[in-house]
Amino acid sequence: MDSLSMPFSLAAIIPTDPRTKHRSSSFSATVTKKKPKPITAMRAVIQRVASASVEVEGRIVSEIGPGLLVLVGLHDSDSDADADYICRKVLNMRLFPNESTGKGWDQSVMQRNYQVLLVSQFTLYGFLKGNKPDFHVAMPPQKAKPFYASLVDRFRNAYNNDAIKDGVFGAMMKVSLVNDGPVTMQLDSQSPKNSVDAAES
Repeated sequence: MDSLSMPFSLAAIIPTDPRTKHRSSSFSATVTKKKPKPITAMRAVIQRVASASVEVEGRIVSEIGPGLLVLVGLHDSDSDADADYICRKVLNMRLFPNESTGKGWDQSVMQRNYQVLLVSQFTLYGFLKGNKPDFHVAMPPQKAKPFYASLVDRFRNAYNNDAIKDGVFGAMMKVSLVNDGPVTMQLDSQSPKNSVDAAES
């Protein structure tokens, strides 16, 4: 057999470039993942309560019996659409059992004729820089005060004026509550599924 017809392995004669070794595995490892978009929405923390109250300077300014205590955080980019979404969802969330049927998670605060206590809380949009909280994405007070007042009006117009209570915007408040359950839920007006959720509600 001459040298031209001798079988050979291409791998044996083609040098391997160490820079291309494991290229496929290293390539997949270096694919840049998209960072999650920051939330730019109105935020509400809803607690089902047996009772709740707000005290300012030693005086109780608002109190409710059974119902919902809603802490509201306003983002600087919030609009009327965010307020409409939060109002509609809070009033229609089925957080209460149906005493007639025994079915849990079946009735809303309106179906039970319960009350709602709204409390503005800009610290819901606080972020830590090191160990210090930063609130730069929260709606500034001069803009937030009339916007929050309009949110309270939305709740009153959508439900019952006497059933909606609120704290004192910008005041140092002491909020007391008896959480019933406990049941606590967080709601953002522009979470990824809300465009679909709003259409279905």
